[in-house]
Amino acid sequence: MNNTGSILFCVQCGTPVRQEEKFGRLRPVCPACGWIYFTDPKVAVAVVVLEGDRVLLTRRMNPPFQGYWSLPAGFMDAGEDPQAAARRECLEETGLEIQIIRFLKVITGREHEHGADLILVYEGKAHGGILQAGDDADQAGFFSLNSLPPLAFSSTQSMIDTAINRNPGYK
Repeated sequence: MNNTGSILFCVQCGTPVRQEEKFGRLRPVCPACGWIYFTDPKVAVAVVVLEGDRVLLTRRMNPPFQGYWSLPAGFMDAGEDPQAAARRECLEETGLEIQIIRFLKVITGREHEHGADLILVYEGKAHGGILQAGDDADQAGFFSLNSLPPLAFSSTQSMIDTAINRNPGYK
């Protein structure tokens, strides 16, 4: 791969690939063996944890949007169960163990160059652990729904709104 994420050589035979129109778009194609490279989407998970009139957020330690706040979230590993990934990301970033309550929505479209193509959003409930920032978060805490810190992504507010709308007691 080069720095744009494009394949330069065939993974089957090592021949330099060339860009050809295949299946409606330009794709790397091997002129020797015919292998075609299809880019897999990047998939992430996020968790909305509501506690009373507060929501759990983490502050981003790294760019992009360093110092801004978002939900506990991160990329899924290949073969990983999405709910297990959501629980893992929440534990890594906040120190809290959660139970998945329900699936909320799928968000599509990258908000930045290194972001996910798909975000699977869950609602969770904390049931253990000790609140402490970890992994790629330098702070974690619960914030009033009426007084949120600066959010890193527009999708963060959308995810919170979806969870609130699914919980009639928050309206």
